[in-house]
Amino acid sequence: MSSIKKFQVTFDCAEPERVARFWCEVLGYVVPPPPEGFATWDDFDRSLPPERQGAAFVCVDPSGVGPRMYFQRVPEGKVVKNRVHLDVRVGTGLVGEERLAVLEAECARLVALGAVRVQLLRADGVNESCLVMQDVEGNEFCLD
Repeated sequence: MSSIKKFQVTFDCAEPERVARFWCEVLGYVVPPPPEGFATWDDFDRSLPPERQGAAFVCVDPSGVGPRMYFQRVPEGKVVKNRVHLDVRVGTGLVGEERLAVLEAECARLVALGAVRVQLLRADGVNESCLVMQDVEGNEFCLD
């Protein structure tokens, strides 16, 4: 029998701290304390060689249950649709107009943070409604 493995979700991005802080707001995650010996993450970042400064950022589930989110700077921009995306579960157990109202309210909150609304996919008899969105760097995700 194999054991369950912990995992992290890694985002390639241009501005790791900006994208990480957006996802902290989306998911209720937090920035963990800086490494021992550093009062702040800025202090830690300044201790790195210039080419590594601002190259990565992390956020975590404060309850310790959800996966760690890691954001790393890459030189290339996003050019195609994500092959993997996050479904942010805000309407679990809800159907019809009640579900749509919850999705729309969360969409409005996230648009105010810099997200982009892409498309509402209405319930089709198999799947419930969901909202396709993009984060602050264009990574697709769904409000589900």
